[in-house]
Amino acid sequence: MTQVTETNAEGLRRSFKIVVPATDMEARISAELKDAGKKVRLPGFRPGKVPVSILKRRYGPQITGKVLEEAVQETVQQTLTDRGLRPAIQPKPEITSYEDGKDLEYTFDLEVLPEIGAIDIDDLELTRPTSDVTDEVVQQGLERLAAQRKSYKAPSRARAAKAEDRVTLAFTGKLDGEERAEMSSENQQLVLGSNQFIPGFEDQIVGAKKGEKRAVSVTFPDDYPSEEHRGKEAAFDVEVLDIEGPVETKVDDQMAKDMGLDDLDVLRNAIRERTEAEYGQASRMKVKRELLDKLADRFSFDVPSGMVDAEFDTIWPQVEEALKHAREHADDPDHEHEHDPDLDRPEDELKAEYRQIAERRVRLGLLLSEIGQRNNIQVTQEELNRGLIAEARRYPGQEQQVIDFFQKNPQAIDSVRAPLFEDKVVDYIIDLAKVTDETVTPEELLADPDEEPAKEEKPKKAPAKKPAAKKAAAKTSAASKTAAKKPAAKKATTAKAASTKAAAKTAQTEDADDKPAEAKARKPAAKKPAAKKAPAKKPAAKSAAAKSEAAKSEDESADGGA
Repeated sequence: MTQVTETNAEGLRRSFKIVVPATDMEARISAELKDAGKKVRLPGFRPGKVPVSILKRRYGPQITGKVLEEAVQETVQQTLTDRGLRPAIQPKPEITSYEDGKDLEYTFDLEVLPEIGAIDIDDLELTRPTSDVTDEVVQQGLERLAAQRKSYKAPSRARAAKAEDRVTLAFTGKLDGEERAEMSSENQQLVLGSNQFIPGFEDQIVGAKKGEKRAVSVTFPDDYPSEEHRGKEAAFDVEVLDIEGPVETKVDDQMAKDMGLDDLDVLRNAIRERTEAEYGQASRMKVKRELLDKLADRFSFDVPSGMVDAEFDTIWPQVEEALKHAREHADDPDHEHEHDPDLDRPEDELKAEYRQIAERRVRLGLLLSEIGQRNNIQVTQEELNRGLIAEARRYPGQEQQVIDFFQKNPQAIDSVRAPLFEDKVVDYIIDLAKVTDETVTPEELLADPDEEPAKEEKPKKAPAKKPAAKKAAAKTSAASKTAAKKPAAKKATTAKAASTKAAAKTAQTEDADDKPAEAKARKPAAKKPAAKKAPAKKPAAKSAAAKSEAAKSEDESADGGA
């Protein structure tokens, strides 16, 4: 009979020593040899008549290895089942002693999922911000769409450049009398009055004619991203290669038809529907954020350190990559960014903070998992199929490759199932809670909560930006990467534990915009590099109304037509 000795039971950690008797091992090996004898075909022996001694000599090591693996898996599984243990992460047994004819001895350590206890959420109170999509908002959207579709053409007769013209420039910039490649261009388009370049540059181009050369002098702002340029004077030798005047696009049926729609009413309805959907998504994101914050404040329990380690290991590389990028481009005038305060902090301090973030995310994941299980919340196959299709559509032109990837890697489907499960659990909790709708302005509704003044004692954390996937098949969330590492063979875990572990990934795989402030890995903002030109002034942030506009490009018209 297998002997099981528990050698440690501190907190969530458990350690066991297992002894499988030699008689049991011999019986298992004999059974395997007997089974192999029925299948093996050797010259000079009739089927099923190969002597055991020959089988053992030929296949002994292979059979012994298989028996050892199965014996360990079965006895670990039985140990967990007998004690009702739910492992947080797969145990890794280590064989300490085994020889032919002797006992098998091995040990294994594990962390168990915590017992959460009573979950009282019926008295939760939440505030849901809402905003109406008025006719004025729709009209503003139409006007912005028309402005984005503005075209340019050469004036009917030669004239000097004026505000709102698009000019094509060739220029060479000097700093401290030295010509700088990053301040020079041979063919740079610029809309005068757009404030894309540093203050004063565009004003000095107004009034110039095609073919004219001008000397432009400007002073870099004191808050310019590149410390080397701050406050210094720069000189540019500029030639105006071309001048084009703006051609306004009228908000009418023709604009809608140019976008593939029947008429202006269809476009107007498309903008309204798209904006309503965006408002609804923003509203849900904020009420979900408040919910997760309140759950995190209300429930406190120990979480497995192994799960925290795994979550931290998904966060920290992103932080390191972003910090590296910020350092490399701190003085690069072609990169527009704000100085990230994390660059000035000790690494140990940063790691401690992000480990707290990882711990919170794991705790929320376990809590949502438990709520979902207790209330029999499940993701249906139909919902999962829709999720897979939606994921594939994120990669236009590569949809089939994405579907093929999931078909060949079933374990990666957890990366799609997990956020779907979380959404269903969140919706369930919101339905139970007392939700008060609060009317806010579109600007307030769409404002990034990480850029708003903190309303709580805890400082908000900046959202983690997802690194771009190099290819569709390579894109994996924290959950899918974890799942991809799991062997498809038998696992030493109870079915309930496996379900819990898969579901517990939910809070770890939620979209960045849906994560509560403290549950995000703060990745310093590293913006896309601009085309080489005269050092540019940081563009003004778009208004909230602009962000809410449904028709930002022809993509919006396609959506409306669909």
